[in-house]
Amino acid sequence: MAELFKIGQIINTHGIKGEVKVYPLTEDVNKFKKYKSVLVGGVEMNILGVKFQKDRVILKIEGIDTMNDAEMYKQKYIEVPRDKEEKLPEDTYYVSDLKKCIVYDVNGKELGKIFDVISTKNNDVYWIKEPKELLIPVLRDIVLDVDIENMKVLIRPVGEWQDED
Repeated sequence: MAELFKIGQIINTHGIKGEVKVYPLTEDVNKFKKYKSVLVGGVEMNILGVKFQKDRVILKIEGIDTMNDAEMYKQKYIEVPRDKEEKLPEDTYYVSDLKKCIVYDVNGKELGKIFDVISTKNNDVYWIKEPKELLIPVLRDIVLDVDIENMKVLIRPVGEWQDED
């Protein structure tokens, strides 16, 4: 079974013709225009129309023709197979891949597994929860290497860039 990416979650109905309001889980909402079909609750369905409304996406999906039909899809995730995604630019990674990585410093000290990636206005931050909580700014002079294949991230020693309490 192909790995699936969650790209949105249906949060409500929209209008009386079966459109659904989607909370996007992807940074590029324009991706919704590129998909001919998606998986909704694990079932492949064709996209007939895409509109944008503030921070939401409005989808018209084949087979969802009334408000009552749309009600049944509330809270369901919209997913696409990973192999349908475009190749990422160099030095860009999927969060799902990063969350498999263990962070080490250049001295070989294991700092923990990436729990999540937090997006901020200026840069992303790798969040390690265990064994000790650590927030690592994703900056070129701190994060020295990301090796998705070997599930390793290499950083400068924490004491060199983090203020000690």
